[in-house]
Amino acid sequence: MFYVFFFSSYALAGIRQYTANADESIWELEKTTRLSCRLNHTIPAYGEAQFNSYASKSKPMSFTIDMLIKPNDYDVAAVKSIPPMWKPGIPSKELANLKLLKQFDGELDSKTTWLMLTELEKGFTPTFYYQDWNNQNDKILVGLLSVNFKKVYLEFLKCRDRMLAYSFEDIAFTVMNYESNTGELTKASKKRLDKIGEYLKNDPSIESVLISAYTDSYGGRYLNETWSKKRAKAIKAYMTDLGVEALRVKVEGFGEKRHISSNRTILGRDKNRRVVIQIAKPN
Repeated sequence: MFYVFFFSSYALAGIRQYTANADESIWELEKTTRLSCRLNHTIPAYGEAQFNSYASKSKPMSFTIDMLIKPNDYDVAAVKSIPPMWKPGIPSKELANLKLLKQFDGELDSKTTWLMLTELEKGFTPTFYYQDWNNQNDKILVGLLSVNFKKVYLEFLKCRDRMLAYSFEDIAFTVMNYESNTGELTKASKKRLDKIGEYLKNDPSIESVLISAYTDSYGGRYLNETWSKKRAKAIKAYMTDLGVEALRVKVEGFGEKRHISSNRTILGRDKNRRVVIQIAKPN
């Protein structure tokens, strides 16, 4: 059903409008994990608007308009903010341009996404205008109705605030170091392992984890190899306790093989006493 009274000035022949009416205006919060949050709005007979945020230091935002009929050519849609009818006399505002790519959904960057959200928060209707690629006589108007938006938007912001401040790319390859003559990680490495653990608890899609442990050349070759295997297995146990399937975690203990620095200095030996963690996800 079309929600036409917001757009009376556009109710002309040759313009097709796609916007929910007040009864159909549904905003839903999805993917409420510490890795991602998504705010969805269904546009009847057209598709779905999606506001996304992902775990990382900056927690970036993005907007996707998932269309039931994808563009069959390249074009640009104008993005405007239309005032509600109870605010007469307020002009519409130009927000941005949306590039329409052949057979792709439309996407907007973080800055424009925030701009749209603030307009919705004020009760305005972010609206897209473009030439219909299947009928050159028609133009398309797609609006995001702000009815029922604010309450779900607040929950979306809370979800975003709870997300981790680092991404998979930040922990996919990690080198950690040990204290001399102990099985204890350095303080910095313990913090790093805690970060990895927190991520693993929230991402069930992890495909494999490879743990490779190394020592310096002090203490005897056999003893060092034993030490490295124990250290690798201890980290595997830590990860499986977090819910990572044991079969997906492979451990290797190389002892004093494959040094990356000289064993003649304290600093060099510190670098050689290390464990390398490589985490993979499906492509």
